Amino acid sequence: MRTLVVGASGHLGGEVARLASAAGGDVVGTATTPAAGRSPLDITDRAAVQTLMSSVRPELVINTAYRADSWTTCADGAANVALAASTVGARLVHVSTDAVHAGRPAPYTDDEPPTPVYFYGAAKAAGETAVRAIDPAAVVVRTSLIVGDERSAQVRLALDLTTGRKQGALFTDEYRCPIDATDLAAAILELAASGYAGVINVAGPQAVSRAELGRLVAGAHGLDPAAVPACTIAEGGLGTRPGCLLLDSTRATGLLKTPLRPVSEALRR
Repeated sequence: MRTLVVGASGHLGGEVARLASAAGGDVVGTATTPAAGRSPLDITDRAAVQTLMSSVRPELVINTAYRADSWTTCADGAANVALAASTVGARLVHVSTDAVHAGRPAPYTDDEPPTPVYFYGAAKAAGETAVRAIDPAAVVVRTSLIVGDERSAQVRLALDLTTGRKQGALFTDEYRCPIDATDLAAAILELAASGYAGVINVAGPQAVSRAELGRLVAGAHGLDPAAVPACTIAEGGLGTRPGCLLLDSTRATGLLKTPLRPVSEALRR
């Protein structure tokens, strides 16, 4: 299968491209800046997206691209990719986020509509809406914090805070369901090969606070978990930030052969 991985220079996109290639696929990956083995692409440029799609003519498109501070990337870019994929008849998997929700103690199920309360979540919710309107057969994967090696922004942040390379703290009262990048990439490719359409949660089965995640990362890298600086959301001056963004991935675990490992297991080195 000829596969186009949009955002292949990122951690998740790189893992998707690697696994797809290892399975014998013909893989083309994109990057926003020049990168070895990647096709340059600005997904906010609709004409450029269509030109690349028409040139590659993929059977499968997986969009992992995002910029947390860019509406045009998360929303307009998602629409551009979905529209171009539809013109070549490609199967589409779009990666979204738990940040489309407002936060609550109870986990969110797959079919609950977005309720974003901050910019990034709103942009990703708009991207989801565009993708589903353009291509109802597309898979929209909502996921959580992505961990793994030091390509992970979450891992780098925890290590930088623990060693003092950065100032700040991780929240003790913000809970998420982190997932290993390789597990998520394998799940995405498995969903792509299935007949599934619509939104599906694919996140880790273990809910941890950001502070606890930082301690797990520190321990996995031989550092003192107690050295991870921590505070509450309110103490960090971000009182409107969602405290609990938990995803119920029961549907995914019932459909997939790919195991979704607890983050404490995935981070063991």
